[in-house]
Amino acid sequence: MSKGYKSQSFKKMLHQCVWRVKFIILKHYICAVKTTIMAKILIIGACGQIGTELTKKLRDVYGTNEVIASDIRKGEPEFVASGPFEVINALDFNQIETVIEKNGVEDVYLMAALLSATAEKNPAFAWDLNMNSLFHVLNLAKAGKIKKIFWPSSIAVFGPTTPKQNTPQYTVMEPSTVYGISKQSGERWAEYYHNIYGVDIRSIRYPGLISWSTLPGGGTTDYAVDIYHKALSDGTYTCFLSEETRLPMMYMDDAIRATVEIMQAPAENIKIRSSYNLSAMDFTPKEIAEAIKKEIPDFTIDYTPDFRQKIADSWPQSIDDSSARQDWGWKHDFDLTSMTADMLEHLSAKVE
Repeated sequence: MSKGYKSQSFKKMLHQCVWRVKFIILKHYICAVKTTIMAKILIIGACGQIGTELTKKLRDVYGTNEVIASDIRKGEPEFVASGPFEVINALDFNQIETVIEKNGVEDVYLMAALLSATAEKNPAFAWDLNMNSLFHVLNLAKAGKIKKIFWPSSIAVFGPTTPKQNTPQYTVMEPSTVYGISKQSGERWAEYYHNIYGVDIRSIRYPGLISWSTLPGGGTTDYAVDIYHKALSDGTYTCFLSEETRLPMMYMDDAIRATVEIMQAPAENIKIRSSYNLSAMDFTPKEIAEAIKKEIPDFTIDYTPDFRQKIADSWPQSIDDSSARQDWGWKHDFDLTSMTADMLEHLSAKVE
C-alpha cells in the first residue's frame, strides 16, 4: 500500500472524526437550548397591567405555545385568542396545580395582587390574595412540581422610617400599607423557602410603572400613567398627589426586560432571594408635567391631593439598585424625556 493512499485514508478518517465531534456538540447544544428556552411558562394574573405586557414579551422570546396566560376571568378577546389561556383563581391551589401538571409547566410568574390604593379599601382580601397565592406556588416548587418562580415585590415594602434618598438594598423596612406589609412578608417567605427548601424564586422591587398599552390599575403611582392619557384627550390633568412628591419610576419596557433578564440569569448570579431593588428614574408630578409641555405646550395641571398622598409620602424618593446591576447586569434604557416622547407617540397612534 502506497504512502499516499495511507495519508489520504488517514485524512478521510480524521475528517469523519471531526464531523462526528461537531455533530455531538451540536446535539448537546440543541438539547440545552430546548431545555432552557422551550420550557413551559405559566403567568398567573396575566390580564393585569404588568401581566399583559409580560405575556407578549415572553411569547416573543419563548414562542406563543410555550407561554400560558391565566387570570380569574378572561381578558380582552384578542388577548385571550393570542395564545394558550386558562381561567385560574390565584387563591385556588388545586386549579394552579392542575394546570401545571396538565401542561408540564416549569416556570411560574405570579403577577396576581391587589395594589396599594385598592388594597387599603379591602385589607383582608388584599392580604389573602397577596399572601396565599404566593404560598401556593412556593409549596408547588417545594414539592418539585415547578422549577422556578418569579414573584414581584415593590417599593411599598419601605416605610416612613426608611431613608428616602438613594434607599439601600438593606435598610429599615416598616411599611405602613396593607400592600407593603404583604410584600415585605412575602420577601421573607421567599427567602425562607429558598434557604430551607432550595426553591429557586427570584424577585424585584418594582418602582412606579408607566405604560401606554394598559390603563391604570389601582396603584398610588398611577397618576404618571393617567397624566399622559388626559394630556392628549383633555389637555389638562388634576393630580391626586402634590406637585413636589418625588417617587422612583420606570417605563414598562424596562420593567418587563428586567423581569425576563432576572429569570434568564444563572442561579449562582442571583445572590438576593428576598427581592432586588430596581430603579431607572425619579421625578415629581411637576417635572412630568413640564416634560409633557415640551411636546404639548398648552397642557395644564392642577393638584388635589387625596388619601394616596399619605401612601406616597411613606415611600422612597430614589432607589439604590447597585446590587441588581452588579449581580445580573441590570441597566435601564429610558429616562423621563425619552419615556415621554415614546408614551405620547404610542398613545397618539392608538387614538388615530
